[in-house]
Amino acid sequence: MAKTTTWHSLPEYFALRALMQAGTTTGAAHQLGLSQSAVSRSVASLENRLGTPLFEREAGRLRPTQEAVRLNRRLDPLFEALGRIDGPTEPVQETLRIIAPPSYAHRFLVSQISSFLRMNPAFFVSLEVNTSDEVTRGILDDRFDLGITGVEQSRAGVKMLPYRESEAVCAMPRDHPMAEQPRITPRELHDQPLIALTRRHARRGQLERLLHQSRAIPRIVAEVSTSFAAVDLAKEGLGIAVVNPFPLFHYRSDDLAFVPFASDMRYRSYFILSDTRPMTRTARVFMRHLRLNTPPDPFSRKGWAGA
Repeated sequence: MAKTTTWHSLPEYFALRALMQAGTTTGAAHQLGLSQSAVSRSVASLENRLGTPLFEREAGRLRPTQEAVRLNRRLDPLFEALGRIDGPTEPVQETLRIIAPPSYAHRFLVSQISSFLRMNPAFFVSLEVNTSDEVTRGILDDRFDLGITGVEQSRAGVKMLPYRESEAVCAMPRDHPMAEQPRITPRELHDQPLIALTRRHARRGQLERLLHQSRAIPRIVAEVSTSFAAVDLAKEGLGIAVVNPFPLFHYRSDDLAFVPFASDMRYRSYFILSDTRPMTRTARVFMRHLRLNTPPDPFSRKGWAGA
């Protein structure tokens, strides 16, 4: 019996890899220099040949299925071999795919990426800003090489590497009556105007328990979804914000007073990586860059004891 020949199509594989990296047909088409319809046809042809869907639409983006992730991983040797054919005619640009929530991505990571690329011009960085849940999902789905998160979790398929630990602080205008205190206790927030994080944040519940134990009832004047929004409202004189000072202190220390909050509240920041795939060289170099170039502040430290 004649052996069945399996045909392979490089355009289909290129379309698959570009769509996984970009998340949209528009981005994949721009990356490949093709039309959106050409990318869609190539992926549809590959799905038809394999007999399985490779992408699912979710919140306006195309999320790869597990079959797509596995196929993409099996294609790594092929693309490495293609890159070696005839040798590189110009320096190869290595890509680092990063995902982080807004509190880290805006301002802090942007400035760190800028200095990183100036020092490593052969690298290319793709930064996605999303929720902490999406950070973990993106690493699990092999859409990103490195994530940064402030949410501690134990989940199969990912590993958490300690980055920073910070104590909670109260942020307020420099002319606030409490601004010169060495610390502020939960009880002292009684009847004070307070800017709180929304209830989807676990820290909101932790703060409320501390206040309840101290019989302190502040006046919550606003709820916000990010620490940056909280301190910006505090800067306007709206009230006090109890927040993680990292990396806020680097950007608001000239505008606000940061006073230690006398409590056991601690904030830990992590690098999040796949536990099933090797760490990429670009991720390792960028992590080292962050550890060496993150400015010190009075409330944070690198890693922590027992990590």
